[in-house]
Amino acid sequence: MPGTRRVSSCWIGTSRWRGCFRMWCGWCAMSEALVADTRVPAEGDGAWLPVEVTSGWVSIGPAVLPGRPGCPTCLRRRRDANRGDSEARAVLDELYGPRPSDGRLLLPVVSSLVEALVKEEVAAAFPRTRDGVLRVSTTSAVVTAHRLTADPVCPDCSEPVDEHPRHYDLGSAPKPDPTALRVRPLTDDLEERFVDPESGLIGSLGTSAQAVLPTVVARLDPGRKGDDGRHGYGRAMDFASARRLAIGEALERYATVRPRGRRPVRARYADVADHALDPRTLGLYPDEWYDEPDFGFTRFDPHEEARWVWGYSLRAGRPVLVPQDFAYYGGRRERRWAYECSNGAALGGCLAEAVLYGLLEVAERDAFLITWYGRLPVPRVDLDAVTDRRIPLLAALTRQDAGYELRAFAMPMEQRVPAVWAMAVDVLGGPGRPRTLCAASAHPDPEHALGNALFELMPSLSALGDVYDERAAAAMLADADLVRDMEDHRRLYCHPDASSRFAFLPADEPARPLTDLVDRRPPHDDLADDLAELAGCFLATGLDVIAVDVTCPQLEASGLAAAKVLVPGAVPMTFGHRHRRVHDLPRLLTVPRLLGHRDRDLRPDELNPHPHPFP
Repeated sequence: MPGTRRVSSCWIGTSRWRGCFRMWCGWCAMSEALVADTRVPAEGDGAWLPVEVTSGWVSIGPAVLPGRPGCPTCLRRRRDANRGDSEARAVLDELYGPRPSDGRLLLPVVSSLVEALVKEEVAAAFPRTRDGVLRVSTTSAVVTAHRLTADPVCPDCSEPVDEHPRHYDLGSAPKPDPTALRVRPLTDDLEERFVDPESGLIGSLGTSAQAVLPTVVARLDPGRKGDDGRHGYGRAMDFASARRLAIGEALERYATVRPRGRRPVRARYADVADHALDPRTLGLYPDEWYDEPDFGFTRFDPHEEARWVWGYSLRAGRPVLVPQDFAYYGGRRERRWAYECSNGAALGGCLAEAVLYGLLEVAERDAFLITWYGRLPVPRVDLDAVTDRRIPLLAALTRQDAGYELRAFAMPMEQRVPAVWAMAVDVLGGPGRPRTLCAASAHPDPEHALGNALFELMPSLSALGDVYDERAAAAMLADADLVRDMEDHRRLYCHPDASSRFAFLPADEPARPLTDLVDRRPPHDDLADDLAELAGCFLATGLDVIAVDVTCPQLEASGLAAAKVLVPGAVPMTFGHRHRRVHDLPRLLTVPRLLGHRDRDLRPDELNPHPHPFP
């Protein structure tokens, strides 16, 4: 590493690290203590400790240890991702250099403190800067400690590993409570491990008491725009639970948006077809759509090289190659075959748990979309006839405080997985009030599915009223192609004139007890049995369940796992009406007949032509 200076057993100076960290020993009061040895080390020789001065702060660490991820480049990437003003800060650093913001040298007390901290870290083998960084204020000498989450795609300390086939161990996963669907609950230490505005994978948490239920947002890469800027949200009966859920969702999205430290397989489908998932079974687009201007997707060509990752077929019991663009949904790559989102992505305390929740999400969205596109008259649920008394209380509170009536409809498909469509319908009227909001959920326990669906509605009741634009919604009502992203789907159905599109739902018919509409799955002591039963419902109807383990090193180190689940033949969730994937999916046409809602299969031209109202 040319240009470094040795300090006892650590190294200060970072010409290797892309110019991010500047030598500052020569002009501060520490210089005599730190530059006694100027030997230039060989590549990979020993540990070293970077020190940086930026506007208002001296940063010590992270300690760079041979063969261990976590380095100054990781810190810079985390810091830039968490700051919306990172580009402006970089310009200021270039203009004013690595000096305190007032342009003067460091105060003697600050220099002495930094020197003492560096010596202490070196002598004790980096107790606080191993996977962390210390920051010293140049004005107050206040010291703060920050935990660093290493970046698995860091160009300086991480090396991607090749994708390889492996057998998925979805074996025993005992649960602390048979009625729970988790091997263990999310714990509060996730916040300490992952949330930090300086060096964390999650920049910060925000809370809102405006909604009927406590709601928390975990801001994932708020300094970036695009797929990596999507946050995690949690809502629960208390803020502590909502915080944990928000962190969990942010970690799920981090792991599933793009490969983290994995090198994909490059191959032509024609060459790997005997052990690869055929993308056409996932629902692509009519051939002529690809010729439309600005469509943004390309035709599938089995003789063209593509990126693949290894997943696992539960039907075949063996590894299969899965197109990377369906296993991970982020990024703006060229030559994508279709729109893909986080549908089927989930986090768990083990791989079986992540796959289970990913499959439940596929079931939820598939049921919702088949109900919508097939215009199925699914029965209304009696919210008062439930054992969980929080549900009718929530309905009464929502009507009294927000002026919305909560409705729910049971929509199990041929797999008989309990799935619920929830709606909030405005009963007060008046300008600027969203008319209809929708959500859905699926869960082996029907009441749990019902509660989850209703909880999903709560944040929108307060937040959407502030941004609802009736004129823009009217334009989308007239031109479906103006529905281009997730929020557009929701805003469109806020318009009162869109209410007629829900006429197929029997809102005026007598509501029925949920227990009469959906069977409750018996609880198991082992979560692997829950997964086997749920997956068996899909396998018994001729479908396959493809699981992709997308766990990144940061989650694995915390005892967590992430998965993306695909069910070829299920209707995939999409956002943007031009992106809908309803072609060459036979179930979409046959399930209405199988469920007794039609006396024949639907024709493609009979599908609901309007944008769906999810979420």
